[in-house]
Amino acid sequence: MSEIHVRLADWQRDNADLRRIREAVFIAEQAVPPELEWDAEDADAVHFLAFERDYPIGTARLLADGHIGRVSVLKDWRGLKVGDALLRAVIAEAEKRGLRQQMLSAQVHATPFYERLGFAIVSGEYLDAGIPHVDMVRHST
Repeated sequence: MSEIHVRLADWQRDNADLRRIREAVFIAEQAVPPELEWDAEDADAVHFLAFERDYPIGTARLLADGHIGRVSVLKDWRGLKVGDALLRAVIAEAEKRGLRQQMLSAQVHATPFYERLGFAIVSGEYLDAGIPHVDMVRHST
C-alpha cells in the first residue's frame, strides 16, 4: 500500500467522490436509508477526503459545533490506518478552528478505534438508522 493522505474537500467540487464513498459504506453496506444519510448539514460542513495516491477511499465531515460524522472508509482499505489518518486530520482542523471539544456518534463496534484517538463514551447505547451507537467526546489539551 502506498502512503495515505487526507485533504480538505469541497462539498460542490468533490461531491461525486464524497457521495460514492458514503453510498458504498452507509447505504449499500449498512442499509442506511438514503433520506437519513443526506442532510442539510452537508452544505455547511467541512469535508475531508482520504486518498491512496489519487484515488479517494475515505471521507469524514466536521460541523461548526465540533461534531464529527460520516466517517467512512471503503471496505478494501479498512484496517490500513485510513480511519486514523482521517480522524487525525479532522481533529487537527477542529483544533485549528478553536473547537476544543469534538463529539461524535459512534457505531458501538467502532468505539475502541475512537478511544485510541482520545474519545470517551458519554452515553448509553441507542439505535441510529437501526445500528447501535453511543455518543463520544474528546477534549483537546
